[in-house]
Amino acid sequence: MSRLSEEIRDANLTYLMLAQQMLRVDRAEALYRLGITSEVADILSSLTTAQLLKIAGSSMLLARFRFDDSLVWNLLSSPKRDDVSPRIHAAILMAGRTAAMAAS
Repeated sequence: MSRLSEEIRDANLTYLMLAQQMLRVDRAEALYRLGITSEVADILSSLTTAQLLKIAGSSMLLARFRFDDSLVWNLLSSPKRDDVSPRIHAAILMAGRTAAMAAS
């Protein structure tokens, strides 16, 4: 197995385990933060350890960036780390997109 494949597997497993933990702690917040539907959350919550390992071994990276425009990236990477307003603005933009996605 190549080094890149191992890193993808590790990232996938970490993501899946984190998603399950988030869903157990606060489902509503997890749906928002993960950007997933309730149906996907049900599937993730029900996966066994063996299933997690099998899915994580895929050559495809499971997690993806949820936004693809420069406005959100620029807001999140603002050089003023103490100023929370760009991050709040980015969160509002992303929440609007999540709501629009859920409605469709």
